Amino acid sequence: MGNKNILVTGGLGILGSALVKKLNQKKTYNIFILDRSKNIEKIKVLELGNLKKVKIIKGNFNDYKTVFKVINDKNINTIFHLGAITQVIDAYKSPMETFNSNIIGTINILESIRNSKKKINLIFSSSDKAYGSLFGNSYLENHQLKGNFPYDVSKSASDLIVQSYVKTYNLKAGIIRSGNIYGPGDLNMDRLVPHVIISSILKKRSVLRSNGKLIRDYIYVDDVANAYFMLMKKMINSKERLRIYNVGSKENLTVKNFVKLITIMINKEEINPIIKNNSKIEIYRQKLNYTKIKRDLKWSPKSNFKESLKNTIEWYKKNINFFNGKLD
Repeated sequence: MGNKNILVTGGLGILGSALVKKLNQKKTYNIFILDRSKNIEKIKVLELGNLKKVKIIKGNFNDYKTVFKVINDKNINTIFHLGAITQVIDAYKSPMETFNSNIIGTINILESIRNSKKKINLIFSSSDKAYGSLFGNSYLENHQLKGNFPYDVSKSASDLIVQSYVKTYNLKAGIIRSGNIYGPGDLNMDRLVPHVIISSILKKRSVLRSNGKLIRDYIYVDDVANAYFMLMKKMINSKERLRIYNVGSKENLTVKNFVKLITIMINKEEINPIIKNNSKIEIYRQKLNYTKIKRDLKWSPKSNFKESLKNTIEWYKKNINFFNGKLD
């Protein structure tokens, strides 16, 4: 099966834009991004590479007819379904919208593949939060998916639905469950890293919704994009219909320590955040075991943690004008 025509949902997000840039470095791929808007300013700041090979299609994966039409009209071979509502707090405030986007949106992708009658490889972006609370040292791929809160449940459910379509309708899919992604290209100021970096550059105190004691598995976006790319390459020539991998790192830090590190790197001293401690819907500790993907795909995180953070900070400094006025 050829693998030239690739559809990326969420292609203008932090992970999607990094993956598009990686694919764009190769000469063999035609890349299609399905996005709700064609924000020129946003596209420019993300530096996606040669835009002659990247087509941005205005549309929403929540609309089945749109997805089905794109898959057939563009003769898509591989779909990276990365688009979703990704903020725990947004899911808490708008559970119906979250379930519609993350669950029904995923079903639209699956139904479009099933009804197209074509051999299309799907690579789905799940999350460590799909596992729910951590019991033991780290999550393994064979652990039950037991999300409790709206965002977590949306990822548990959509992950299981992808598996169901593979087993029931003979589709071919890969699932990646990753930790907290950071790096250049995150334009969402409600997310921790952009918020803290921009606040620190402007010498303002950042605001933490949690108590700062939550422990997260932080991973650089280029490492995650590389895992998705390697999985795509593996799936092309493999008869295995379902592959599920954790993508994690060795950087297991509390939110407060992560914030401290960023503020010191920018200002040479710690700027204590304002701790609101009003987030009661968060998993306390998360850590992913990535032995399986290391064994199967020879993948492991290659980025140096402090160098990656430095690169991330420099990207935000370079693009500070884009974020002016976006910090509350």
